[in-house]
Amino acid sequence: MAASMEPGMGSSSVPSPRRVGLDWRTWPWWAVILGMLGFWIILAILQSADYQATIRFLLRGIPVTLQLAVIAYSIALVLGLIAGLGRVSRNVFFYNLSTLYVEFIRGVPLLVVLFYVAFVAAPPMADALIGTGQAWGIFPLVQLGRLIRSEMGRAVIGLAIGYGAYLAEVYRAGIESIPKGQMEAARSLGMTYWQAMRLVILPQAIRNVLPPLGNDFIAMLKDTALASAIAVPELMYVGRQRAAGTFRYFEVYNTVALLYLVMTLLLSLLVRALERRTAIPR
Repeated sequence: MAASMEPGMGSSSVPSPRRVGLDWRTWPWWAVILGMLGFWIILAILQSADYQATIRFLLRGIPVTLQLAVIAYSIALVLGLIAGLGRVSRNVFFYNLSTLYVEFIRGVPLLVVLFYVAFVAAPPMADALIGTGQAWGIFPLVQLGRLIRSEMGRAVIGLAIGYGAYLAEVYRAGIESIPKGQMEAARSLGMTYWQAMRLVILPQAIRNVLPPLGNDFIAMLKDTALASAIAVPELMYVGRQRAAGTFRYFEVYNTVALLYLVMTLLLSLLVRALERRTAIPR
């Protein structure tokens, strides 16, 4: 009996050998395609004097692009946090004002917001600041008004207002992801609502929303190209100047796309590293 059961037991307990080899379906084909495209463009740059002249011309727009993205996003983080707190507030005025801002800005194209700020809102604001500063002798107000009047200042304000509405919803989702019991526990210890929000809720919420905040910064970096419409000398504007002066549209916009791609891929790697570092162990 033992002998008769042995083959059956052996066949059921020993797993069938698995096929070992490459599974082409799991390959990151997108990375392969991007690598091949990048290699082709780099090879063309090394072999073409037109590409080399183009990339030297376009490099002057990268610092402006990065500066615009960093400053506008820093302001958008503050605007988004204030609006996000308003979206979860029980204060009727604060809640409705924040909701009006978020819904209006998110319902209008970002380019329209940028044009409205640049040509409608910023000029009278700058004139008011300059006039007040000159009348009262407050020279920082005069400098601020002149900064707002510049193309760079108007682009910063427009992008910050536009992205502030989107970041407000990111903050709101992060705050609402924290269990309500933590707010109740903090209030039971004698904290006010704002103390509990600042010391207990927000530190956890911001940790939860760091990855989407990083992704929105990458989106902001790409949307700085919209500032070329109001003559800010960032990468896209410099590329348009080069294309208009040389009529080498193929080389110019290939190089512009490559430079944006390199910047966004590097930032994506940083965001992934940050996400792994701040992930809560399960």
